[in-house]
Amino acid sequence: MSCANYYEAAEALIAGGADLIMIETIFDTLNAKAAIYALEELFDARGERLPVMISGTITDASGRTLSGQTTEAFWNSVRHAQPLSVGLNCALGAEELRPYLEELSTKADTFVSAHPNAGLPNEFGEYDQTPEEMSEIVSEFAASGLVNIIGGCCGSTPEHIRAVADSVRDMTPRVIPERSRACRLSGLEPFNIEADSLFVNVGERTNVTGSARFKRLIVEEDFTTALEVALEQVENGAQVIDINMDEGMLESKEAHGALS
Repeated sequence: MSCANYYEAAEALIAGGADLIMIETIFDTLNAKAAIYALEELFDARGERLPVMISGTITDASGRTLSGQTTEAFWNSVRHAQPLSVGLNCALGAEELRPYLEELSTKADTFVSAHPNAGLPNEFGEYDQTPEEMSEIVSEFAASGLVNIIGGCCGSTPEHIRAVADSVRDMTPRVIPERSRACRLSGLEPFNIEADSLFVNVGERTNVTGSARFKRLIVEEDFTTALEVALEQVENGAQVIDINMDEGMLESKEAHGALS
């Protein structure tokens, strides 16, 4: 979906009386960023903000989203939105989701949510986990201080939600951790530059004002070879890539989009 599609959808939800907006089941962070951008534009146009919840999806035991990001990298990618909560949902049952939820709980300096599936689907695509089984697992999430918000996704019935609510009703919510200020970046994995970090290699050959070759490739719209320039820098030890299209004769926005 484009930013325009997300803008239209959010505008309709707010007109319909939504109290908050939830960007959920995120398997591609680029799509999530488009939704976040659209919401920011809509909030600016309205002159008021609604709370925003963000929830990603770890697709399997690799511990990554479908587009390849780890849990912490995903958080680093969306934390600029300053959401009310960040969480994980869908794809996995509660038991399989726990290690990734625990990681998110220690990294996110906001509320953490979880709404897992009612177990994993059987060969017919149905969910066999009972409300009692699911509530026993997620109540441990709350008892361990991993979550502030809990619910259910695929396979969850009203009975599942009722059992979950009853199991956590008297438990203390997670305490939001205080994290030190740092430059928190992400590719497929997180890259945090903190006070005790050592030397950071920044690749600058993807800069049209500093590399005649890269500029020529961009002007000629040879973006495949331009990407190879970035790859060479990573293979040579660069931890961060500086991409600069700021040149008077270039349509920098379009060039950035084509390269990404």
